Amino acid sequence: MASTKVQRIMTQPINLIFRFLQSKARIQIWLFEQKDARIEGRIIGFDEYMNLVLDDAEEVNVKKNSRKQLDFIILREAVDNMPS
Repeated sequence: MASTKVQRIMTQPINLIFRFLQSKARIQIWLFEQKDARIEGRIIGFDEYMNLVLDDAEEVNVKKNSRKQLDFIILREAVDNMPS
């Protein structure tokens, strides 16, 4: 029986954000202070301080199961607590 070795690669948060920007993937951001709220949208810009600019954004309230259209939003220090 052959053993398969899995290699794990650490990815820096800034590299992950850049991949989301390039792929134009729709992402969901969990808000630290508002446990029932999420922000969904596509990253169209970011900087070295992890400030994000999202387009086609929506605020999702998980508890009420509702969505509020935001269109364009800037999130400051959005990835402050992301594990590296």
